[in-house]
Amino acid sequence: MASQGESKWVYSFGGGATEGRAEMKNLLGGKGANLAEMANLGLPVPPGFTITTELCTYFYANGRAYPPELKTQVADAIARLERAMDAKFGDPANPLLVSVRSGARASMPGMMDTVLNLGLNDATARGLALRSGDGRFAYDSYRRFIQMYSNVVLDVEHHHFEDILDGHKRDKNYSLDTDLSAADWQAVIEDYKKAVERELGAPFPQDVQEQLWGAVGAVFGSWMNARAITYRRLHDIPASWGTAVNVQCMVFGNMGEDCATGVAFTRNPSTGENAFYGEYLVNAQGEDVVAGIRTPQHLTVAGKIANKSDLPSMEEVMPDVFNQLNEVRLKLELHYRDMQDIEFTVQQNKLFMLQTRNGKRTAPAALKIAVDLANEGVIDKNEAVKRIDPASLDQLLHPTLDPKADRKVIAKGLPASPGAASGKVVFNADEAEQMAAVGDSVILCRIETSPEDIHGMHAARGILTSRGGMTSHAAVVARGMGRACVSGAGELRIDYKTKQMSVRGVTIKEGDIVTIDGSTGEVMLGEVPTIQPELSGDFATLMGWADSIRRMKIRTNAETPLDARTARKFGAEGIGLCRTEHMFFDPARILAVREMILAESEEGRRTALAKLEPFQKQDFVDLFTIMAGLPVTIRLLDPPLHEFLPNTDEDMAEVAKATGTDPLRVRHRVTQLHEANPMLGHRGCRLGISYPEIYEMQARAIFAAAAEVSKASGSTVIPEVMIPLVMTKKELDILKAVVDRAAQEVMASTGQSFEYLVGTMIELPRAALRAGDIAEAAEFFSFGTNDLTQTTFGLSRDDAGNFLPDYQRQGIFEHDPFQTLDTTGVGELIAIAAERGRATRPGIKLGICGEHGGDPASITFCESIGLDYVSCSPYRVPIARLAAAQAALNSDTVKRD
Repeated sequence: MASQGESKWVYSFGGGATEGRAEMKNLLGGKGANLAEMANLGLPVPPGFTITTELCTYFYANGRAYPPELKTQVADAIARLERAMDAKFGDPANPLLVSVRSGARASMPGMMDTVLNLGLNDATARGLALRSGDGRFAYDSYRRFIQMYSNVVLDVEHHHFEDILDGHKRDKNYSLDTDLSAADWQAVIEDYKKAVERELGAPFPQDVQEQLWGAVGAVFGSWMNARAITYRRLHDIPASWGTAVNVQCMVFGNMGEDCATGVAFTRNPSTGENAFYGEYLVNAQGEDVVAGIRTPQHLTVAGKIANKSDLPSMEEVMPDVFNQLNEVRLKLELHYRDMQDIEFTVQQNKLFMLQTRNGKRTAPAALKIAVDLANEGVIDKNEAVKRIDPASLDQLLHPTLDPKADRKVIAKGLPASPGAASGKVVFNADEAEQMAAVGDSVILCRIETSPEDIHGMHAARGILTSRGGMTSHAAVVARGMGRACVSGAGELRIDYKTKQMSVRGVTIKEGDIVTIDGSTGEVMLGEVPTIQPELSGDFATLMGWADSIRRMKIRTNAETPLDARTARKFGAEGIGLCRTEHMFFDPARILAVREMILAESEEGRRTALAKLEPFQKQDFVDLFTIMAGLPVTIRLLDPPLHEFLPNTDEDMAEVAKATGTDPLRVRHRVTQLHEANPMLGHRGCRLGISYPEIYEMQARAIFAAAAEVSKASGSTVIPEVMIPLVMTKKELDILKAVVDRAAQEVMASTGQSFEYLVGTMIELPRAALRAGDIAEAAEFFSFGTNDLTQTTFGLSRDDAGNFLPDYQRQGIFEHDPFQTLDTTGVGELIAIAAERGRATRPGIKLGICGEHGGDPASITFCESIGLDYVSCSPYRVPIARLAAAQAALNSDTVKRD
């Protein structure tokens, strides 16, 4: 125990003296808190202790040094383990061995370092052999320790040990590690020690205290290794959280045929089915299961049959222990009220639990598990909605392989992470990242993945391995990232040197295209066509619950019928941004647009605009018809006119010929319209001030379409006309008058009266600050957060990507402000505008329509300031629906029936 005045850095668990519990995850890390909780539940947890995450923070704040009291606290904890296990750390006759593992508060599978069998040296290995009566087990454990400790702590690369072991197996004509005898392992160990001394110029450490502190330092050091940093960045895990270190008494799955080790999930993490799912190995240690070195066996008979395995299941080999494990599975899931990922070891037919944590799962599995747990009464519907990461829905919204399409299956592996992906074959992570950066779709093909491959796995569309099971590193990480993954395709022969792989007489070179199906485990040659997803079942159920909870409406950004229909299918409640300029680029109308720009008089412009008006009207008829009475916000022309003109001499000559204009006139107009900074130039409402006839034509087309659709359908269409880039009320006054005149004109010509709204896009800091004035004329505000971010920061969205990573790396920005809303700067301007706008016009409608409208963190901010809706791209509509429901739950603004 820490003495009075000292900080407490060490918490014990198991062995009848547990000091932690599940709620202490921030202090003890996820692994340490859950080990303590399992011990509190009376489950068979080998005793151990946790060095807290606060020590990690201290470690980095103090030049990788420890507080003076830590050594005493660790020594006391080790003494407690010695008493509990009736063994002594470093005792040659009766040695206590421990594992040293990391444990951050957020699960980071495979990203940080682990050392097993610590406490072995030449003397204790002999003692373990005598005490256990099994020399083979003792020396197998020692060689594992030398290899793992040397790699993790001493930085000696794996291949030195693999080459030695392969050489010994070749000499003896062995195929498996388990074929080696005690004497064989002793010979391997001597060669291992020589390799370490050769690489380091010093012998392998025999002092167990040196070993312990070396391993503790390595785990804390691994918090800042490249793969952990990449994983944290991809999963938004702050570096300030730190990791804990867990020191736990070793139990042995490699002592013989009555021993085993395994990894299991309380439900199927790929499908969500309520079935025990996992793998185990007899006479092995945990690393063997996840590393893919040996082929794992299935836990259950059902799993063995489903995967057409000939290897016996644990349910058959160890029925009594399997039944105990199944009881633990049910107890843990009920206690944690969620699917658990568990690790276990069986030592001489006795079950030990080494870990439990909320299991990583695919998006379909997450939905099914959440809905099933709610239907089973384990959690309520609000909790089910909270359980789903909105961003993960992206996995469900994209195409899967067309079952009718021809496919040339060349190999079959395990269906490790569902979804289909096609791409160019690459064999290393760096190349995957480089090729993806230039727009290529890639499939990362590895013999087995390691944590160092994390960046390439993220860049790839899919992952294919020739080794490894359903709980291998590749499978777990791919499921968490939503990448399709086929693992353990054992027929594949992957050759990194020649950059090719071969199977069944087929050779696939780097750059060749393959398709993988992570739901079936199939590997196919070439690209296979896809079909759209079915959004029914658990997806529809959970989204229905979300819709009953959320307060904010979800609209879409759309200007084509296809986008509008897609968004409606995904549950959009209107269009929040229709960008009319996108319609102008259509080949059938770009000529008329260019005629309008090249015209030298208002009369000439009006003549050209008259050609465009029927096209514009039909655009709006289509959108109003698809939206069937839902609100549609139409932004009048926004980009500068030069964007519609040609750039090359050849194109200029073509435009001149088509419009009957002198080529010099076209060139002069292009030069005249050129702007040094067009984002801040003659665009938006500034075009309407200079050329009101453009906005007049668009308004007339909008209202004519509204009248036509209202009459034809019998449903009310209320268009919302949005004036972009306003900075003063006077601009809006002038242009609102243009829109109002067009409305009166259409009402008079059609004999129909209709409602409409005129509002503005708030995308300039001045407009946000003067929102009280602007709201006297504007009936709604739509915050254009893309441009508001650019004008607030003085950053160009197109160019800032070159240096924003430096800003994130150095902690200036936590997130890219173009992806997640800057709540303290841009957000404050939005909040000020909302408050001042409501003060002038209490019923003013408020929403956002930038890319942030589909970002869950930004949606949470929008809920906090009471916006009425967010608008996002069609495929992000379900993400926004779910994020809005979670935001409502977290802010106590839950919609009541």
